[in-house]
Amino acid sequence: MAELEGNCLVGQSGGPTAVINATLAGVIDEALNYECIEEIYGSLNGVLGILNEDFIDLASESQQAIRGLRASPGAALGTCRFQFKKEADYERALEVFKTHDIRYFFYIGDNDSMATAAKLNSIAIEQGYELRVIGIPKTIDNDITRTDHTPGYGSAIKYVATTVREMASDSEAVGQGDYVSILEVMGRNSGWIAAGASLCKRRDYPHDPPHLIYIPEVPFSNEKFIEDVQRVLQCEKYCVIVVGEGLVDSDGNYVALGSSSTDAFGNVQLGGSGEYLRNLVDKTLNVSARSCKLGIAQRSATHCASKTDSDEAYLVGQDAVIAAVQKGESGKMISLQRTESESYACETGLADLGEVSQGTKRIPKDWINDDGVSMNYPFIKYATPLIQGEVKAPFENGLPAFTKLKRVRVDKQLAAYEQ
Repeated sequence: MAELEGNCLVGQSGGPTAVINATLAGVIDEALNYECIEEIYGSLNGVLGILNEDFIDLASESQQAIRGLRASPGAALGTCRFQFKKEADYERALEVFKTHDIRYFFYIGDNDSMATAAKLNSIAIEQGYELRVIGIPKTIDNDITRTDHTPGYGSAIKYVATTVREMASDSEAVGQGDYVSILEVMGRNSGWIAAGASLCKRRDYPHDPPHLIYIPEVPFSNEKFIEDVQRVLQCEKYCVIVVGEGLVDSDGNYVALGSSSTDAFGNVQLGGSGEYLRNLVDKTLNVSARSCKLGIAQRSATHCASKTDSDEAYLVGQDAVIAAVQKGESGKMISLQRTESESYACETGLADLGEVSQGTKRIPKDWINDDGVSMNYPFIKYATPLIQGEVKAPFENGLPAFTKLKRVRVDKQLAAYEQ
């Protein structure tokens, strides 16, 4: 496959993760190895940066700054939840690509972002513009299909499991068979994050918290919930519960909504399942109940990031560039696939972007115990390798020292776009 000469562009989209910047570092480091890539640009705030022609020169950043990305939370380029709404948006994107001689486009994001990348690839083909588009997965929700797991997930559940173990120490200190502690975590339509809390159970102590886990894959019942809590408190001094924000009842309705508003992708804003459970306990049982909502903390806790997760996030960034430049691939997403070796090992593969954007990956039913509130061995075997190792971040005056890019702007050449 002949190398394609021109510039490359990378963007970040959706909710940040603890390791999304490691993926960006992987793209930059690998792109610097090819003479056919003349300039390396970053799109500020995802596809919004494309429409507004807001690019920065990533090649001008210091190597120290690029290395620092691997231990920095947030999204160094800025992100967005904006979705192209009309054909004119895609036409504008292609016009910007042509003007800046963008021949390689790497988009780091979730399901919706992969759909956008797929459409950009299709339009470039229709117009006869030679462009190689590669999607790079990221999401703490772990719900992207066609990949074993997603960069960001391992670090999120490492932080959640750590938090549960810390909360349990507090609850054990104050509980006398009358204390309920509830932790709400993210997870719109799948329970991967909540399930990850089960990793903090010790094998030699099966009654370790979390005592109860409620996920969207299992329809929620008020009556069963109260019975579950009572059963735990009959033999334990306290009860620690983890619940996903996307909890649904037997009719498929969310038990709690953060608001009636929706985001740019049409997703209802969730939040409040933890308080919903706390209210049930307050109304029904004569015990003390507290709820805690991690919110964005679970996706920005680089201080508790998994080294395995960080290394794999960097790897998918590197291999995205390799796939586009060396193999001439386009319209594909980099995937992570486990090898068949006895010990954990992972390699990258390629999935069609059009197929990736269809559907949501949910926890297999046989990974959930019959009680509906705990995970069994196949899940533990799946998730444990993903949280191994720690990312060593530099500290300054007792606090983490995160990287900030210089953001040297690329000159705009087109008229402003009216959205």
